[in-house]
Amino acid sequence: MPKNILFMKKIIPYLGFLLLFVTSVTMAIAGSTPKKGGTFPIIRLPAPNTLEERNYLGISGEGPFKISRIKASLLIIEIFSLYCPLCQASAPEVNTLYYMIQELPDLKEKIKIIGIGAGNNMLEVNTFKKNYQVPFPLFPDEDFKIHKDLGEVRTPYFFVARIKKDMKVEVIYSEEGTFGLSENFLQRILKTSGLK
Repeated sequence: MPKNILFMKKIIPYLGFLLLFVTSVTMAIAGSTPKKGGTFPIIRLPAPNTLEERNYLGISGEGPFKISRIKASLLIIEIFSLYCPLCQASAPEVNTLYYMIQELPDLKEKIKIIGIGAGNNMLEVNTFKKNYQVPFPLFPDEDFKIHKDLGEVRTPYFFVARIKKDMKVEVIYSEEGTFGLSENFLQRILKTSGLK
């Protein structure tokens, strides 16, 4: 038997094992949902269309930005879809949370809320915003790229992330479904984050 064929017979099982290992690690990293204590993936969002929303987030300029640039200590991120009945039903409670935070002078600059429409284009995001009178910025994720980076979570899904001074974004809350009463949820994340 030629040496090349003998060598290939010996190495093929190892190559197969290596390929399987690399694939499983890559899938685990790419498809895992950020959990409490973990790091939120680096995602880029388009600059909001309105000056009011850019001011709310503390974003200057017109191009895409990383969420770590948002001027806040805590960022509440809702993953929603225009076509999700639970997202539609919970929209008034999420709006209540926004207004509750805005009425607290010591918190309104520290906590911000955004929504990301999984599989939704700008028209769909704007339709959701208009239909449910959403007061905070919503962003499209038409190609599901962000959704995939977040482990293809079901909607609605809520993350609360701490934006650190070194621009790292740490997850302090990660849960599928609605969060219940806005007042209870706010108290829960304040306690978890130590932010008062």
